[in-house]
Amino acid sequence: MDKTTAIIDHRIPPSAAAAGGGGKYAVDAAMFDMLVEKASTITVTTNNEEDNGNGGGRTLWQMYLEQTDADIEYLATQLAQRLDAEGGETVLEIGGGDDSNSNNSNNSNNSNGVGGVSLADMNDTDVAAVVTAVERAAKHPSIGGFARLLVDSGRADAAGTNDASNGRHARQIGGDNSKQTRRRETSSDKQARRMHILVRRNPTGTVGIGEVRVAVVGNVDAGKSTMLGVLTQGRLDDGRGRARVALFRHKHEAESGRTSSVGLEILGFDRETGAPVRTGDVRRLQTGSAQTSRKAGADWQAVCARASKLVTFLDLAGHEKYLKTTVFGMASGAPDYVMLMVGANAGLSGMAREHLGLALALGVPVMVVVTKIDMCPPEVLDTTLKQLTRVLRSSGCRKVPVAVGDMATVVLAAARFVSQRVCPVFQVSNVTGEGIDNLLAFLNILAPAQIRQRQSSNSNDNSASNDSASVPLRYTVNEIFSVPHAGTVVSGVLAAGEVRVGDSVWLGPDFRGIFVPTTIKGIHRKRVEVQSAVAGQSVSLALRKISRQQVRNGMVVAARIDRSAVPPLPIAPPVASRCFEAEVVVLYHSTTITPRYQAMVHCGCVRQTARVLTIERVETATTHSIRGVTVEVRSSGAHAEADSAADTSAVANGHTLLRTGDRARVLFQFVRHPECLDVGSRLIFREGRTKGVGKITRILSSDEEKELLEQQTAKKSHADPAPATAPAPASGAKHNN
Repeated sequence: MDKTTAIIDHRIPPSAAAAGGGGKYAVDAAMFDMLVEKASTITVTTNNEEDNGNGGGRTLWQMYLEQTDADIEYLATQLAQRLDAEGGETVLEIGGGDDSNSNNSNNSNNSNGVGGVSLADMNDTDVAAVVTAVERAAKHPSIGGFARLLVDSGRADAAGTNDASNGRHARQIGGDNSKQTRRRETSSDKQARRMHILVRRNPTGTVGIGEVRVAVVGNVDAGKSTMLGVLTQGRLDDGRGRARVALFRHKHEAESGRTSSVGLEILGFDRETGAPVRTGDVRRLQTGSAQTSRKAGADWQAVCARASKLVTFLDLAGHEKYLKTTVFGMASGAPDYVMLMVGANAGLSGMAREHLGLALALGVPVMVVVTKIDMCPPEVLDTTLKQLTRVLRSSGCRKVPVAVGDMATVVLAAARFVSQRVCPVFQVSNVTGEGIDNLLAFLNILAPAQIRQRQSSNSNDNSASNDSASVPLRYTVNEIFSVPHAGTVVSGVLAAGEVRVGDSVWLGPDFRGIFVPTTIKGIHRKRVEVQSAVAGQSVSLALRKISRQQVRNGMVVAARIDRSAVPPLPIAPPVASRCFEAEVVVLYHSTTITPRYQAMVHCGCVRQTARVLTIERVETATTHSIRGVTVEVRSSGAHAEADSAADTSAVANGHTLLRTGDRARVLFQFVRHPECLDVGSRLIFREGRTKGVGKITRILSSDEEKELLEQQTAKKSHADPAPATAPAPASGAKHNN
């Protein structure tokens, strides 16, 4: 395996980069090699003496260069199997390796050449033939997709193979020095030629379009909405916020320039070429005008009609007073990735640290976009990059920052991003367009989290079934509408299973914990009417005979009929409970947490105040980061000393205290009404500046909840003795009435 050095400081001397990461901000080469070993890219190799199974005894490279119908049929069969395993899209890596092997006549397993000719010695005509073969295989009726060359290391303009169809060409970040960082360290100066080709299967209808959800967070005035305006509208900013006007949902947002709600925007990629399909471009083609006024629904429908892949952006608020809205958007939106926006002139400050800690707590992979590089002095940009490197590589984050400056690094970062350790760092300008192409290409080849989880489950348990039809429906409600002529409509993410128009489902729990039956009378995805939806998709459901007052955020839509059974069998409603147990870590609290403490709990779409019933310490040691400071978890079983009279009283009564950095198993009880939760779900609890994270380990049944509350009542009455009565007066004593 070749060694590649990834650095965040693009001004590191070439000699230090060639030395394998000797610079101050260079990533450890051994760690990066380990990530390379676990990468999910595909290296096509062949044995010159091996029969490849096509019946003619031809090698794979011969099929690439001397294409026949039988060769294309065989390549399409192999490619279809790969696409089935990877969710409909993949990046083929063709070539690579040490050229010295190809010069050894005794080596019968030459993976780099055709008939003894190394891939590095192939001319552009031969490489074009290889690309043509893959394109023909991708367009085979069994696949019905497209193939696109991303990187060819043998071309003089390999760094410029970005998406040139969008009208702008981003300059390579770091100049010639960045080429040194990706130079392969081998014993020979001559490197094997390597190509990366994107292959994607075209969907049938809107329901089959792949979707990647990206939450956009960062400090106020970092350029989040402006960045999304440039990506989705296809127009550069004028430096005064022109690109963000079409994204605001409320009048006060347009007046202040600050987002206060959860906004949704989409970006598509064409099903023929893979080029970006933007709502702004579609609008200009339809109306012939460059105006930024929104036509509800029409633009999204046109994008879905042309796209084979969609990226859904969740535009979240950056101001501190809207932190509650941002936390809810992160928890309920179920993002696959987080795009952390950092202003080059401001650095990682303010709410950006809070949002980074939130993403780490939820276990969502993070990419960093440094904006405003056109207006930032070089020394200030250098300071920002050093600060960003220090925070990302700290023990609280444990990320591997990779500076993305060209298309080759884009492919490398996207392949390693699935490990959740690599953190790509982009440098962009919304005014000049620098770096925008690299970000678009990265989003184009990024795999949805649903595909990554399915691949992981397949590798861990080959017998596991991933068929959506065999899994019961589970849908969470995060937004509610009253639509004329449609009735009550709910919006959310399909967590599991499949839903179809006409399905009979359960809706609940209500304030009493009861589920009511209803029927799905309509489904919309990205404002386009569809007949069904599968797990991982965000859709809107129209419910029959359900009023707006009967629905609230956090409710669950579950299946009533098991369609996988023959004949179909009824399914009981899910169980709702007010009490649950979770293993939590206190990230920050100014004093101590004791039983009866109340905080706001965020778990998916559920957002409700809960009180602490019991605390059981967990003896373990770990580290977490809050506000950029690493916090060590104590491993002691209990605190030996109390800091105040209240703490002394709590310890005397047998209560366990929790402070910043403590880990414990905590039993929570919702204050208002029951909720429907799942074991293993991540949660966040907050109250003022207090923050903690955890994972649900147990859901209490109604009988267990009743028994626990009785024990709590008995314990409280035993701890509080009855007040003493006055002694009876002696006989003959006088009373004053």
